[in-house]
Amino acid sequence: MKKILILAILFIFSFNYAHAAFMIVPMNDDQKNHLKAYGVAYWILEQEVEAWWLLNYEGGSFAFQHNALFEKLCKKRDVSYQVIPDAQFNKILGDIGEAEVNQEAMKLEKAPKIAVYTPEFNQKGERLQPWDDAVTMVLTYAEIPYETVYDTEVLGDQLAQYDWLHLHHEDFTGQYGKFYRSFHTYAWYRDNQKKMEELAKLHGFEKVSQLKLSVVKKIEEFVVGGGFMFAMCSATDTYDIALAADGLDICEKMYDGDGADPDAQSKLDYSNTFAFKDFTLEKDPFQYEYSSIDHSLDRKVSPEMDYFTLFDFSAKWDPVPTMLTQNHTRTVKGFMGQTTAFKKQYIKSDILIMGENKPANEARYIHGKVGEGFFTFYGGHDPEDYKHHVNDPETDLSLHPNSPGYRLILNNVLFPAAKKKKRKT
Repeated sequence: MKKILILAILFIFSFNYAHAAFMIVPMNDDQKNHLKAYGVAYWILEQEVEAWWLLNYEGGSFAFQHNALFEKLCKKRDVSYQVIPDAQFNKILGDIGEAEVNQEAMKLEKAPKIAVYTPEFNQKGERLQPWDDAVTMVLTYAEIPYETVYDTEVLGDQLAQYDWLHLHHEDFTGQYGKFYRSFHTYAWYRDNQKKMEELAKLHGFEKVSQLKLSVVKKIEEFVVGGGFMFAMCSATDTYDIALAADGLDICEKMYDGDGADPDAQSKLDYSNTFAFKDFTLEKDPFQYEYSSIDHSLDRKVSPEMDYFTLFDFSAKWDPVPTMLTQNHTRTVKGFMGQTTAFKKQYIKSDILIMGENKPANEARYIHGKVGEGFFTFYGGHDPEDYKHHVNDPETDLSLHPNSPGYRLILNNVLFPAAKKKKRKT
């Protein structure tokens, strides 16, 4: 009923302004709140109203036909906008369409349905793990709706209901984040291990690592079938490690009750992975690291010099990476995580590096295609908390409404909505 009412109001306003104007939401330095601007674009798509994403135009601006309701929404969310005549907007489209201009106009046609893979809550409504998730925080701040799924939903083939799936601080190898040395005596660690073991048995698995491998394969089916997977922090490398170690035991006794296969390294199958190759497993169960992929422990980059650069792509010939790198700056402040960055020597040759710290020889932001779908891996935990620790408070995004690092997340959220503009010949 609410949707019908909104559509009726939109129809009335559209009739009044049918020949009046367009709204441009600039995404350059003139924008007061970049993050909430994505939420405005998403809300408009939810109303089944067509919008435009103007790639490389004023930082990747959004545009849609002027409507008093949309204008009110922008004002309410403190999002900067401009109202321009139809003729001026058509000229913008014409200028963007010039062959020598590195810009493109993408139609946003449908609000993607979003799922976040995250552990369930306990009976008190508290998280079982003492850390937050940058994606759920920015989705909430931008007012973009999402639903949560976990192992039961994934194994129950519920991912088919969604267009976009996010994975964050997850360990798909079954080693509980390799937190054993520092936190195995803590109640949250023991409770989480107990719950995960119970969940594995519920689904017919002897070990948590076997449960996670099955989940990883279901997610792979989702991507191959046309879904979009976005992963951050340890969900990036552990996802590929689990695929490479299919059928192998890489967990020591404290994690699954028996020892790891001493020859597991030589048996890894890198052809199974999405992004990484030739990496070496970290066999020490007390070391807070999974493999040689991650560039965290041995990187020599001071916080003051920790930045990564976004690559420039051709908006007309490479619209996908162009969409994913839209920003008001090409230089983004770095941030740490359990998986901070990816050593370049372990990235497959067909994977697109979209952001790198060249002096450190590391990639921070990579993208690839699997079957009919896509994935993006983004190193680090929280773009506005340089070194986020266990039990640290959540970042207050109202203090960072123009965060370039968080913008990269929201580019990925809107990506499934885009359709390349068809030109007249």
